[in-house]
Order: sequence, then structure tokens, then C-alpha cells
Amino acid sequence: MQAIILLGGYGTRLRSVLPDLPKPMAPIKDKPFLAYLLDYLKTKGVTKVIFSVHYLREKIRDYFQTQYAGIEIDYAEEEHPLGTGGAIIHALSRLKDHGPVFVLNGDTFIKLDYQAMHQQHLQERAAITMALRSVPDSGRYGKVVTQDGVVTGFIEKGESGPGLINAGVYLINPSLFTHFSLTTQFSFESDFIRPYLGLLKPHMYVTDGYFVDIGIPEDYARAQSELIEMQ
Repeated sequence: MQAIILLGGYGTRLRSVLPDLPKPMAPIKDKPFLAYLLDYLKTKGVTKVIFSVHYLREKIRDYFQTQYAGIEIDYAEEEHPLGTGGAIIHALSRLKDHGPVFVLNGDTFIKLDYQAMHQQHLQERAAITMALRSVPDSGRYGKVVTQDGVVTGFIEKGESGPGLINAGVYLINPSLFTHFSLTTQFSFESDFIRPYLGLLKPHMYVTDGYFVDIGIPEDYARAQSELIEMQ
């Protein structure tokens, strides 16, 4: 299995504690956050990743080089920010295998059965499958609306109560963007998934596994203890 990991963000909310590092390189004990993510992907059968990089990309390349823990690593470098959607299209050009590819963010970690999600995607002949996480209160995140295994809508942040939220992991066919007219720079979620939801009909894969996003200092501090305990 193969994955694109989006690593190009500026990490402005973490700049106070990480002035000279991109978010995915945030240290947790003796290695960067991204290494924990790769360690987990390795156990789930991922053998190749494309790092989509921009901000301070030399820090990532210097550490990981072209392989880590038996995972082959390639780089899709953005000379100018492309947004998450543009970054994915750029990274797809680096793939040699035309099978489905996972897309995930380099500053989030979720315990997910990637093999089961991959199998479901193939069985259902989906063009895109979204990982959703069940939470007791979706008010902080916004809720995903589903029907018969397909994502049909999104409810903005603020509605309390249990629900499904977007876990930020996608499995896509490389041909997903072929029939759409898109700008070079665009957001995968805001400019593609939401406006074309009715055409895309994303399938859903639900998990309740551990989840952490290190985008703010408080959650980065939490990850420093929780990820170490999971090793």
C-alpha cells in the first residue's frame, strides 16, 4: 500500500514552541512526530510514501532521506504553496503504482486499520473513501452526515452531541481529479470535496481509534506523553 503525507504547512499555531521546525518534525522524546506516524503505517502494510513538502522541507529530507523503517520515501516539492488539493495532484505524479493511495496529514495520528479500509475501498469500487471517527461530542469539529455508507453532507462546528467527524485520512484512486477543472492551487476539502460531493459520493470507513492532532501547543503536549506510552 502507498500513501501521500501532506507536510507543507507553515504550522503558525505551533511557532511559539517550534520556531525552526515544521510541525511534523516536532520532537517527541528521541524522534520526530512524523516518525511515530511512519512506524504505525509500517505495521499496517504501507510500503511507500510520498512526502508533499514545502516549508522547511530540508529539515524533513535531512532526517528521513529516501527510506525509513523499510518504507520507501519519495518527495514532491512545492516551490510555491499549492494548497492541499494542488499538493495531492502534484504528489500523484510521483507514483509509479496506479492503485489507490492514502492521503493523510503529517501533523495528525489516528489508530486506523488501513488494510481493512483498503479492502473495503476495493470491494465497493469506490473512487474515494473517507475515514470517519465516532466521537461523543462533535461540536468542536463539525459533523459528517452519511446515508447508506456514503457521505452526503457536512454540518459546521457548534452542534453538540455524538456524531461522526472527518478523521482526515482519505483513500483515493489516482484518476479522481481527471474530469474536473481545477486551479493549480486549491483546498482538497473546501474547493473539491464539498462542492462536488454529489458527484464524488465518498464512501465512509468508521473508526473509534486513538486520535491526536498536534496543531496547537496543548495537543502537542498531550501527544508527547500519549504517543510514548503507545510504543
